[in-house]
Amino acid sequence: MKLRYSPASPFARKCAIASHVLGLAGRIELVDGEGDPGDAIRSRNPLNKIPLLVADDGDAIFDSVVICEYLDHVAGGGRIIPSEPKARFRALTLQALADGAMDASILVMYEGRFREPDQHSPRWVAMQQKKVDTSLDSLEAMTPDDTIHIGSIATSALLGYLDFRFKGAWRESRPKLAAWFDGFSAKLPGYAATQPVG
Repeated sequence: MKLRYSPASPFARKCAIASHVLGLAGRIELVDGEGDPGDAIRSRNPLNKIPLLVADDGDAIFDSVVICEYLDHVAGGGRIIPSEPKARFRALTLQALADGAMDASILVMYEGRFREPDQHSPRWVAMQQKKVDTSLDSLEAMTPDDTIHIGSIATSALLGYLDFRFKGAWRESRPKLAAWFDGFSAKLPGYAATQPVG
């Protein structure tokens, strides 16, 4: 299998961590999709987004939610996506929360990085930042447990991204979440090996 990714993408990191948790990392070749001269991502994913997994049979699988479900299936199922309904939908809902906050935080970063200063929209940035903040407040209130599943993997990818891109500004006002994250990420397979760069 090949995983086309960006070293800084929290969505790609979520997939990479999942592959470690599932014992599949050795079967997946990581291919940096940034600046691909052959435009392989666009040719396989009409959304032109990473991550993109090319399965052993050549099928293109995207986005990160589907990739992680596919990897769980390859590993036998029920490993990071629980089979029991209550646990399953709790894990999937936590993933949705973390993914939504990742989307919003990326948009905040893109506004400063890719738009000219005179085109910045403070209202737009504030709207996206509010999504991040309310998501973090919810995580602080619930404080995930130490069960490794798709929701806690996604949450670790989110918090790692916020540490990476925003210098951990979230930590001071959310001490329970920060303590959980530091302990959880230290034992999470693949977390240290997938540190973002760029």
